[in-house]
Amino acid sequence: MKDTTIEVAKKFSLPVLIVTSIDHYSRKEYPEFVDFIYVDRGADSADFKIVSVIQPTDILITQDYGLASLTLVKAAHVVHQSGMEYTTMNIDSLLTQRFIGSKMRQAKQRTKGPKPFTNEDRVHFKKSLEDLISSDLL
Repeated sequence: MKDTTIEVAKKFSLPVLIVTSIDHYSRKEYPEFVDFIYVDRGADSADFKIVSVIQPTDILITQDYGLASLTLVKAAHVVHQSGMEYTTMNIDSLLTQRFIGSKMRQAKQRTKGPKPFTNEDRVHFKKSLEDLISSDLL
């Protein structure tokens, strides 16, 4: 997902900021337009940092419904890796699904996890992100 996002950002000459835990530190070389903010270990450290630095012109890519709900009013767009854009119209039902799943797991009931991310999913995400950026540039 990270590489696809960087590829799309390069196409549109956009900067990329990746916020991640120090646990995910990498020596991998990235293009100059990619910056990193490393945060301490902690369940929500990266989320708190993202909430504090996100700007109204930013596009946030996240699988985290909670983070999406906190940033909807702050960012231009909040997008899932599936290509779905989080909106005020869909976030409540997504958070409700997350809550129900959590309660089921607490009750030791089996819940279905996400299906494996395929190349087809990556292609769909890339197209969705390109379309979103293109529509903003019009």
